[in-house]
Amino acid sequence: MTSAPGPDSASNTASSRRNFLTATAGIAAGLLPATLSAEEPTMPSVSTRPKCLFFDVNETLLDLDAMKQSVAAALGGRPDLLPLWFTTMLQHSLVATVGDHYEDFGVIGAATLQMVARNQGIDLSDDAAKQALAPIRSLPAHPDVRPALEQLKEAGYRMVTLTNSSQAGVDAQMKNAGLTDLFEDRLSVEDVQMFKPHSHVYKWASRKMNVPPEDCMLIAAHGWDIAGALWAGWRGAFVARPGAQLYPLAKQPEINQPEMQQVATQLLQLGGDCCS
Repeated sequence: MTSAPGPDSASNTASSRRNFLTATAGIAAGLLPATLSAEEPTMPSVSTRPKCLFFDVNETLLDLDAMKQSVAAALGGRPDLLPLWFTTMLQHSLVATVGDHYEDFGVIGAATLQMVARNQGIDLSDDAAKQALAPIRSLPAHPDVRPALEQLKEAGYRMVTLTNSSQAGVDAQMKNAGLTDLFEDRLSVEDVQMFKPHSHVYKWASRKMNVPPEDCMLIAAHGWDIAGALWAGWRGAFVARPGAQLYPLAKQPEINQPEMQQVATQLLQLGGDCCS
């Protein structure tokens, strides 16, 4: 006689059936291609070099202290209002993206600065708001930035910037910070007319540089930016500058270091050809 299947066999059968039904339902709903399973795609090995490094600019490469001081002064000498202003600016850049109504990031920054000022009973004119943001074009690089970038460039890495700032803005920033020579290109969301962390921005940038998403790596000091890049199929390196935090509900990047030099050291240890 044939023996009855044991409990392990029954459990495996039930698990296989659940997986089959999940995949079938996904295919029927158009959520999964018929040739793919419902499993997560395999991520690139952390032992291989990415083909292109994309660097966020503000706070990641450049020190925002000078602008923080001018913005705090515009808000009645209230540095405690800086986080509120930044989150309000980011919120409304996403509103503009979802609403399909692009405005220059600096324009949004000045408008939201006035919003925060009004809520605090502070009178802030259009010109005063714009003046408070003027230092953003002449910010210095963090001390750890240029030495790290030089090492990566010497090692053959392709490097570009990817910022929510305008094209004219990032061009001026890189020139004034003395970093222009280190980058192959300076990309601005102005070309795609929507802001990070929308997935279209990262997909556009990878096409622009002719690099598959899985071979792109974002280096940024903003958890929301890293989350957007990872969700778009990129790799990530987080520069955990003071006050910066990763988003707990997103995948975690393979590199997480407090300074750019440590990020560069880890990248230089990776094997493979970074520039083919």
